[in-house]
Amino acid sequence: MGLSKEQLLARLKELQIDFSQYDHPVVLTVEAQAKYVGHLGGGLSKNLFLKDKKSRFYIVSALADTKVDLKVLSVRLGLGKGGLRMAPEEALGEILQVPLGCVTPLSLVNESACNVSLLLDQKFKSQEFCFFHPLSNDMSISLTTNGLDKFLKSIKRDPSYVDLEANPSVGKDQPPDLASLVPSSSVVLPDPPETAASSKGRTENTVSVGNKSTKSTVSTSKPSINAKKTQDKPANITDVGKMVDDLLDSTSSLVLKEITEENIKEHGEELGELLSKKIKNQLAAELHNTIMIFKNTAYTEGFHAGMHCHPKRS
Repeated sequence: MGLSKEQLLARLKELQIDFSQYDHPVVLTVEAQAKYVGHLGGGLSKNLFLKDKKSRFYIVSALADTKVDLKVLSVRLGLGKGGLRMAPEEALGEILQVPLGCVTPLSLVNESACNVSLLLDQKFKSQEFCFFHPLSNDMSISLTTNGLDKFLKSIKRDPSYVDLEANPSVGKDQPPDLASLVPSSSVVLPDPPETAASSKGRTENTVSVGNKSTKSTVSTSKPSINAKKTQDKPANITDVGKMVDDLLDSTSSLVLKEITEENIKEHGEELGELLSKKIKNQLAAELHNTIMIFKNTAYTEGFHAGMHCHPKRS
């Protein structure tokens, strides 16, 4: 089990690192955090938890207004274009051991995150102090870069500040400038446990809410057609880039399939309108289902974050 917010704050005090803490309701975005600490000066941070194709993980911590182009960053790391994606939700719990919305450089305190690479925005150094969540997004603490560096060195991390907006040329005579920051080890996440269910009869599911458990009996007879369609879709969509790529691939494939010499001769100038209607009809259901899954996933993640990170009551 990872460190708690209280344990982390105690660690900072032991290290004699100066910080100020601000309690607030649970926040999931920088914009929401700004409502409570944005007026205090300093810099707000946004933090990305990323994964490459070889299952190596990265935290990119930047000022809220820094533009981070993942394609450019991927090339600078020597991973090629499209080599970086958002890490899956399960990696938050398995590797960083924090809930959604709590990723910061401070989450590297847990031993399970020892192979996660950290890239810090060099703009942090221009700020008097910056705000980070201390493993829980119902609080923000202000740290100077000296304080952050002292913390990172205490967990045997060498702080690496980089220009995240730079776009240097990479080629045969110009190797990737950030290649040294690629982790040496990959992380294999455990497979999710399989749910044993009989195709006949009934099964009992236990749902835990807070400290209470409720049993519900669910019929496991023939699934409906709608249920089958839902199972064919991913259970959650945390990789927005892949979702967009899949939709674009579907659209491109459909367009190329319909633009043939025969169709051009047959429909002439009306082909564009016919093709538009066909794309609309065939992709409407897919877009609707995908967006609904995305919406439900976002709602569920927000709910779980709220369940795990209750704001303090005065």
